[in-house]
Amino acid sequence: MFGEIIMDNTYSIQVNNVTKVYKLYDKPLDRLKEALSVTRRSCHREYYALNGVSFDVKKGETVGLIGVNGAGKSTMLKIITGVLTPSSGSVEINGRVSALLELGAGFNNEYTGLENIYLNGTMMGYSRAEVERRLDDILSFADIGDFIHQPVKTYSSGMFVRLAFAVAINIDPEILIVDEALSVGDVFFQAKCYRKFEEFKEQGKTILFVSHSLSSINKYCDRVILLNKGQKEAEGSAPEMIDLFKKILVNQNVEPEEENDADILKDESEESTDSWQSKLALNPVQNSYGDGRAEIVDFALIDNKGRITNTIEKGSRFKIKIRVRFTEHIEEPIFAFTIVDLQGTDVSGTNTMYEDINVGSVEKGDVKTVTFEQRMDMQGGDYLLSLGCTGYSDGEFTVYHRLYEVCSINVVSDKNTVGFYDMNSKIEVE
Repeated sequence: MFGEIIMDNTYSIQVNNVTKVYKLYDKPLDRLKEALSVTRRSCHREYYALNGVSFDVKKGETVGLIGVNGAGKSTMLKIITGVLTPSSGSVEINGRVSALLELGAGFNNEYTGLENIYLNGTMMGYSRAEVERRLDDILSFADIGDFIHQPVKTYSSGMFVRLAFAVAINIDPEILIVDEALSVGDVFFQAKCYRKFEEFKEQGKTILFVSHSLSSINKYCDRVILLNKGQKEAEGSAPEMIDLFKKILVNQNVEPEEENDADILKDESEESTDSWQSKLALNPVQNSYGDGRAEIVDFALIDNKGRITNTIEKGSRFKIKIRVRFTEHIEEPIFAFTIVDLQGTDVSGTNTMYEDINVGSVEKGDVKTVTFEQRMDMQGGDYLLSLGCTGYSDGEFTVYHRLYEVCSINVVSDKNTVGFYDMNSKIEVE
């Protein structure tokens, strides 16, 4: 499969109708029963990790593979790199491939880092002398010091990925294939890796990579292929595919004729019994507390196209909606949201008191829907959303109901600045 000269030299990778089927058995004994069955009785069910997938990657392109977990992304990369064999279909490669898939794949845990560099170089078809010519570049990029002389079984996951990536990109590949391994490295190492991506692009090399970072996909990819349930859903520009991916995440990939807040945010009394939050990726370990005089019964994150989604594009306007039901009379309830980073640091947020909104009093059984609309100027990345209904009872601050870190917010950006927030600077150089 590797090293073949394909007919059209404008392509680095051609994937032709690739299918990968696994046999799934309910228990190990079923496998034996099937193997020994005289009547060829089937004791398994088939699972299609990939089903008839075809696409091409041109020389010099940076192409991303995206999709929900289980869509077939990693299986496809393993087939392209020869780790797996397809059940049917074919893959043709034109150029020397370097792959960084699962953490430490191709490494021998008992060997030192240095010995693994030579081992990987040999596996790639290089002589010892050729590896030695690249050794300084590999060691400099990995930057793991004297640990290079220690067995890799003693490495942290961060050190593992630094060395693996350093080897992968410094053996002069024509095609670089990367799975989600970069998420293990620290932010500075990731920045160094992406600078290398830029160098590769400038040199006209081909990059195919899987990432859950939609910001990285949006920034670096010339084209994106979207996989869904083992099939190619679509391919196109990064913004188009990210937009479609957002719909798949909430099972909204069938485009309605017309969509707006009124359509999506139906009242519970109407035909649709689906809650808003059912369309979001929620935190499975939500922290909910309060004295019970109010209950947040539903909430939504709405992007600039009126869709309920966890993914918001940087620079776009979006809404946070909260629906609250009251069980007692309350004077001047306060509705609030807070966005925190993954370490729990407050990044942004506001409430109706800060914004001088006069809510007035509410009675038992009242339901209030509050909409916060704002521009997303936070940096690309992952955050968590907290919601609250609070107020003052007999002069004391009181939490009626609070949902802490209830769902994620993924901000997609093709330009990040320093810190949490983009000040949208305008620069003039004279």
